Amino acid sequence: MDSVTVKELSSREEIRQGFPVMSQLRTHLDENTYLELVLEAKEVDRYRMFALMEDGKIVAVTGFKPMTTLYYGRFVWVCDLVTDQNYRSRGYGDKLLSYVHTWGEEHGFESVALSSGLKRPDAHRFYMDNMEYDRVSYVFKKSLT
Repeated sequence: MDSVTVKELSSREEIRQGFPVMSQLRTHLDENTYLELVLEAKEVDRYRMFALMEDGKIVAVTGFKPMTTLYYGRFVWVCDLVTDQNYRSRGYGDKLLSYVHTWGEEHGFESVALSSGLKRPDAHRFYMDNMEYDRVSYVFKKSLT
């Protein structure tokens, strides 16, 4: 992991390069919809996207939003976190999420929060056991369409 770096994906082309990895998590998105949503989220929601690079290749991607609510105060909400299926169990998710923690601390945020799908017990173990997250709530969703 000596040649591992974290890079912000800012331009349309950089964001597009993150799609092959992000699509492993967000399987319902095609590349055009992905680009449209990321660019809109960057513009209206302060969404930031970062990639973990190994020898110049994207091996993991995260997207997060700095937020403020009455419940959490000032915090970072991790919207997306995925490691390429060919690079899992090498500590890349840990490294990228730790980067988000550091980013949050450096920018004056009090905590990092995220949600994880009910059918992802491996991810839950990762967040609670490896990353020392607490389970603090359930997330509920109602479709309006």
